[in-house]
Amino acid sequence: MARLIAFANQKGGVAKTTTTLSIAAALSRRGRRVLGVDLDPQGALTYSVGADPDAIDETINDVLVRRLPIEKVIITRPEGDSSIDVVPANIDLAGAEAVLLAKTGREYALERALREVTGRYEFILIDCPPSLGILTINGLTAAQEVVIPLQCEALSHRGVGQLLETLRDIRHFTNPHLEITGMVAAMFDGRSLHARRVLADVGSRYGLRVLQPPVRKSIRFAEAAQAGQSILSYAPSHPGADAYRELGRQIDEGVDP
Repeated sequence: MARLIAFANQKGGVAKTTTTLSIAAALSRRGRRVLGVDLDPQGALTYSVGADPDAIDETINDVLVRRLPIEKVIITRPEGDSSIDVVPANIDLAGAEAVLLAKTGREYALERALREVTGRYEFILIDCPPSLGILTINGLTAAQEVVIPLQCEALSHRGVGQLLETLRDIRHFTNPHLEITGMVAAMFDGRSLHARRVLADVGSRYGLRVLQPPVRKSIRFAEAAQAGQSILSYAPSHPGADAYRELGRQIDEGVDP
C-alpha cells in the first residue's frame, strides 16, 4: 500500500513543486513506483515534467468535479531509467473550489479518488497549491504525512505557524492520523546570516525536524523546470541533485516524525 505524502506550504515561491518532483525522481530512481498528484491550478508539476497543461483534456479537475476515475487521467513521464506517473492539472482546476464547496464530503474528494490506485504505487506525492483552501485541505485529508518546503526567510517562517494551525484542524476534523515528516529548507543561501538564523530557529520554534541537507538556491532548478525535467535528469552532478537524492533516501527509508 502506498505512502501518501502531501507537500504543503501556503506561501508561494518556496520550491514546493521542485521539492515534490525532485523527491519523486529520487524515489523513482531507487526503484519505487511513484505517482505525483498536481493539485495546483497553475499546473506547475505538470509543466515541470514536460507536459503542456493547456493541451491536456482531462485532469485532476475532472476527477474531483466529475468523479472521473483517476486512472483515466494519469500520464507517464520518463525519469532516468525509470518513470513517474503524474495526475496533471491546469487552470480548469481553479473552478473546482466553488464546485467542491457545494458538495457533501468535499474534503474527502481526493481521498476517495486515490483509493482506486493506492495499491499500484509505493509512494503518492501530492503537490498542494500555495493556499489553505479546499484543494489543500483535500490534499492534507488524503495524505498520511506532510513535508513542508520552507524558504529560509522571515515571511516563509511566519507562514509555517499558520500551516501548523491548519494541520491541527485537519487532524481534528478529517484526518486524525496525519503526521509531519519534516521540513525541507529549499532555496537556501548559506552565505546569508539571516537564512542561517531562520534555519537554526525554525525547527526548535515549532518542534519539527528539519530534514538535511538544505537545498541551496540555484538557477539550475528553473532551467530544469523549463526543460520539463527533474534536477536529477537535467543536472545529475549538481549539488541540488545530490541534496534531493539524500532527502529521497531519508523519506524512502523512513525518518522519525
